Amino acid sequence: MASLFHTVLYQPLFNLFIGLYNVLPGHDLGLVILAVTILTRILLYPLTAASIKAQKGLQDLQPKLDAIRKEFKDDKQKQAQATMELYKNNKINPLTSCLPMLVQLPLLLALFWVMQDGLASKDVAKNLYSFVGNPGTLNIMSFGFLNLAIPNIALALLSGGAQYVQAKMMSRKSPPKEAGAGAKDEDMAAMMNKQMLYVMPVMTVLIGLKLPAGLSLYWFFSTLLMILQQWYVFRKSQTPMTNDQVGESTKS
Repeated sequence: MASLFHTVLYQPLFNLFIGLYNVLPGHDLGLVILAVTILTRILLYPLTAASIKAQKGLQDLQPKLDAIRKEFKDDKQKQAQATMELYKNNKINPLTSCLPMLVQLPLLLALFWVMQDGLASKDVAKNLYSFVGNPGTLNIMSFGFLNLAIPNIALALLSGGAQYVQAKMMSRKSPPKEAGAGAKDEDMAAMMNKQMLYVMPVMTVLIGLKLPAGLSLYWFFSTLLMILQQWYVFRKSQTPMTNDQVGESTKS
């Protein structure tokens, strides 16, 4: 399994990383990391878009799911049937929200090790294809001032900030006060989501303070592109209201 992972994922990505380093102007690793991040996001776009749509759909259905649980709290079979019917009517598959992430995980792990080895100039010649030139030791200074081989506090904070913005876009809002006692469960779920909203960015910062700046830079670029992708998917999924819907909303 390790040999397959190395041959199918790690080695091609490592050669792409070194190949870009050879051809990009100034042999700047920061530009290489940006290019690799963009290419990876383009490659994974269908999977991540499907996952974002599914997560957003499940988020929008949460009030109805809570209502089903309350209505059939003593009948698990009817609760399951009503839940599946709700998913079917709204064309949502819950598995779509997690399966794409499982598929992406091996690629993301390979990218992590590629960048870690690349920053350390580790086994460069050993892992190169015959048609990719060996640059020798890679220049770890990026943009003329940033040492990518050591931790960087500013990049760790930027990565955490970007992680917060991404999580904020997907977070559930607390139910309105007018909803009354029936909104108690939704309010509890919103509080849990709010806790996760802060936990993940803090973890990102703490991990970033221990990792080479090049990996934090990759995480920052990747999260920024994910934010743009979420914004695009959300905007694309919004359907304009019909004249009848406009009339009904005006009456209410």
